[in-house]
Amino acid sequence: MSNPQIATSQKQIVAERADFCCEYCFSQLRYSPDSFSVEHIIPLAQGGTNQLDNLALSCQGCNNHKYTNVTALDPLSGARVPLYHPRQHQWKEHFTWNDEFSLILGITPIGRATVEKLQLNREGVVNLRQVLGQIGKHPPKKL
Repeated sequence: MSNPQIATSQKQIVAERADFCCEYCFSQLRYSPDSFSVEHIIPLAQGGTNQLDNLALSCQGCNNHKYTNVTALDPLSGARVPLYHPRQHQWKEHFTWNDEFSLILGITPIGRATVEKLQLNREGVVNLRQVLGQIGKHPPKKL
């Protein structure tokens, strides 16, 4: 099976559509020490495509934790559920912020499983959110 590269023009569209934020943890490309990439929500090996509706902007931390997974365990019920899909799900239906906007809280099985699997509250990301919050740069305007 061929693995065509994602076109530069597609990468730009994905980044702009995401307002230059990771579509999972909402780290902002502008302030993140991690690199960002355009990732396949459904991996090519599992039938995903390079179509825009299967591409998401992801920081390296989220991308590494997600890897080729499309499901994970809900820590509350133990059920295997789909991971958050940025093109099919609404973020606010599955997640919320704590009062300080430093932690992402899963409020559905999909949200909880995604928080755990992608480690959306990694120490460095939480620290960056806190610092950016103090200077009025977090949460991103998109939320």
